[in-house]
Amino acid sequence: MEDASKLENQLCPICKKKTLSLIEALKEVPFFGKAYIFSMNCSNCKYHKSDIECAEKKESVVYSIEIESKDDLNIRVVKSSEAKVKIPHVMTIDPGPSSNGYITNIEGILNRVKSAIESAKEAEEDPAAKKKAKKLLKKLNKVLWGEEKLKIIIEDKSGNSAIISDKAVKKEL
Repeated sequence: MEDASKLENQLCPICKKKTLSLIEALKEVPFFGKAYIFSMNCSNCKYHKSDIECAEKKESVVYSIEIESKDDLNIRVVKSSEAKVKIPHVMTIDPGPSSNGYITNIEGILNRVKSAIESAKEAEEDPAAKKKAKKLLKKLNKVLWGEEKLKIIIEDKSGNSAIISDKAVKKEL
């Protein structure tokens, strides 16, 4: 972190205790530029919220990439809380009040999607829906093992997201 500030013992919006830490940091993200990283963490109720915002104003953007091999799993991804993540025929993650921004890689995105599908599968009572979830998990595992291709699309009105790779296709939203 180049420049960071931290506020401790703030009022948590969830549990209403003064156990919230607020962190704001300016970080240089390779091939992306300077970005502000914000996070809130409550030591009492474990509430967490994070976001990332470019230091310079950016235009609305859509990135897409075809994951073709295990090497592609290491491609860096910057996702703001305002970004929509689409994986055709698998899942769409819409931004909302509980959406977080983060810096990860393709593998990190796929593991987040896997966790969401696993949770939904456990809560599901309909056998057909459970079977569909099981098929999606099998497909994601094959992608993670480098045995199947998959497309990932990130749409961001704020322009604060990116897929940092020569393979990524960038368009205006």
